[in-house]
Amino acid sequence: MLKYTETILEKVSFSKELFRKELKKSLKFLEKEEMLILKTWCVLNFGAIYMDVIHEAFNQIL
Repeated sequence: MLKYTETILEKVSFSKELFRKELKKSLKFLEKEEMLILKTWCVLNFGAIYMDVIHEAFNQIL
């Protein structure tokens, strides 16, 4: 599920709202360990443009 989530986030990364929606949706299905991995991946790949969205999504969960 983690790799699938990464693929989806890459495909919707052109839109901040779609990225936010898909990131929040994916967090409902991932285990805690996978969430930590995804957070790191998101920061590395999209932190420059969506850091606020990433923090918002993960602060609600972790």
